[in-house]
Amino acid sequence: MALTKVRGAGVDFDGQDIVLDADGDTKIAAGTDDVITVSSAGSERLRINAQGHLFLGTSSTFDGNIYQLEIGQLTNRGILLHTTGTSTNYALIVQNDNGSVGSISTNGSSTTFATSSDHRLKENVTANWDATTRLKQLNPIRFNFIADPDTTVDGFLAHEVQTVVPEAITGSKDEVDDNGNPVMQGIDQAKLVPLLVKTIQELEARIAALEAG
Repeated sequence: MALTKVRGAGVDFDGQDIVLDADGDTKIAAGTDDVITVSSAGSERLRINAQGHLFLGTSSTFDGNIYQLEIGQLTNRGILLHTTGTSTNYALIVQNDNGSVGSISTNGSSTTFATSSDHRLKENVTANWDATTRLKQLNPIRFNFIADPDTTVDGFLAHEVQTVVPEAITGSKDEVDDNGNPVMQGIDQAKLVPLLVKTIQELEARIAALEAG
């Protein structure tokens, strides 16, 4: 490989592949095909192709029973996580100082988005609470987002739900950042499911009591 130019602190190999090789099996390579690769232990670990797509755990084709990441593969598919396995595999595990608090996993036909719920994590457990009264405080509405005026959807106003099921909501009403820009609230509607289930149970009990009378 011939060194043809030196420009400032950089090195230009004009028309040649560039390989930074630490020990023969760990290297960074920039090829004349506009592809950059990073390898360790004799195997490629990362690739940026000529189209600017980023591959982790794969060079462009998927193999092996592990998750492989591709970013920017298609216009309408920003991130692709792929595994050839069909048993339960974890694509993402979320942890904090308390341990694992959620995950995204797949099996042969579906994806599970899970938050921590093991009984060993909980205390003061009770089923004696009034769900119906709280449910009636929720205000389901129909609306369109300002950015999408032609699409009407069902939902809630986040700050209204926050007074009933605060764990379902992120942020606070009319919040702004240090520069005065809006910090928009979000909702995890799955957090409403326990309230819905308990209300149905209470309604069923009242119906059964009426029928028995």
